[in-house]
Amino acid sequence: METENTQPGSGSRRQAYEDKIAAQIDAANARIDELEASAKPRRAQAETTAISGLKAARQNIEGMLVDLKTTRDAQVVRAKADIDAAIVAFQASLEDFRRKFTTPSEKK
Repeated sequence: METENTQPGSGSRRQAYEDKIAAQIDAANARIDELEASAKPRRAQAETTAISGLKAARQNIEGMLVDLKTTRDAQVVRAKADIDAAIVAFQASLEDFRRKFTTPSEKK
């Protein structure tokens, strides 16, 4: 529902952005599940701790995305920038985990 001070089409742009971030989160969820499944048989504490950190970062991004839905139009640009920065850091953490904890045959 667009308010009188909403730019025409800003709702659809916001929804497209939310959909893009949700897709990135879904892809990350799949990767976290793979990493977690790989770590469980080895019972590696360092891996389990790192996966917990990845899950916390993912939950933070999901919370930011939920908050975006109620963000005033004047703050949307800043909120998107914060989400984008969190996504970049999260993806870097996923890559760092892959480098540290996966065997050469598991690396994709």
